[in-house]
Amino acid sequence: MPEHIQTFAFCLITVALSVVFALLVGLNEKVFERYYSSGSTSHRGMDEDILSLVKSTVPPLTSKKHKGQDGRIGIIGGCQDYTGAPYFAAISALKVGADLSHVFCTKDAATVIKSYSPELIVHPVLDSPNAVEEIEKWLPRLHGLVVGPGLGREDLLLKTAKEVIEKSKARDIPIVIDADGLWLVTQQPSVIQGYQKGILTPNFMEFTRLYEALHHEPMDSNDYQRSVLQLSVAMGNLTLVLKGEQDLITDGNKVYSCNLEGSGRRCGGQGDLLSGSMGVLAHWAHAASTAGMIRSMNPSVVAAFGACSLTRQCNSQAFQRHGRSTTTTDMIQEIGSAFKRLFES
Repeated sequence: MPEHIQTFAFCLITVALSVVFALLVGLNEKVFERYYSSGSTSHRGMDEDILSLVKSTVPPLTSKKHKGQDGRIGIIGGCQDYTGAPYFAAISALKVGADLSHVFCTKDAATVIKSYSPELIVHPVLDSPNAVEEIEKWLPRLHGLVVGPGLGREDLLLKTAKEVIEKSKARDIPIVIDADGLWLVTQQPSVIQGYQKGILTPNFMEFTRLYEALHHEPMDSNDYQRSVLQLSVAMGNLTLVLKGEQDLITDGNKVYSCNLEGSGRRCGGQGDLLSGSMGVLAHWAHAASTAGMIRSMNPSVVAAFGACSLTRQCNSQAFQRHGRSTTTTDMIQEIGSAFKRLFES
């Protein structure tokens, strides 16, 4: 065969092989694309199912209501060293949709917290000799309680917080425990153990301390889902939120993962936005459950998933505007639009 014909034939074979290879690569890409998209669609489907439950708990806005009907939330926390945390939690509760937000703090923190916003009702009673009695008289008016933001670890304040939790449990009030409130639970787990309207929101370090206090052995850091499930069961099927790259939420029966995209910014105060909003959503979810509107899932889990989703959405939106300079104050400004996008669209 002449040399030029051989060269031409070789070129044809090379082109044919290239076409076949390209087709196979394209086919594989389609297969992988279909595989991964089906997995993510399935996950999104589960998230959307839970978010639809959250939507069903949101009370409608109507002119026929009176002040306080959509929620009166109390924050137990705020001392000389920590005034920002209770403010963040309380103002977030208002921004989410509570009508009134009360902060029960120490005397030296009260004026500072009041100066942040006239929207908050601030009670300078947390370190008074009759603190429990002063707070207890407000409990009949409260629909939800958040314990821990800016509480500090002084024995007197922790003792008061413990007694207020006990009084609130007796009144069947939803209770979210965060920050230094979790330090109290680590020392005395029985204060909230088994209370089905209780929610704990530990970060990794807080979770590790609590896990080891209950199990008296190191946590298995290779399987967070198993660990959070175990701790929830040990706490009497209490709802737990392990905050992290993905928020793991469980009541000891099933672990739900909230991985709505946030950002890489981790400024202080985001946990207070979470706990404050969760206090409101817990009230709404349990009220909806009592009315028979939620039957398929623990209302505390519904509230926790909703608050985690909202916090992440606020983080994402604030980061898009401010980037590296994003602060929790920026995130709080996003609550209205984030809430509308997630729960009212």
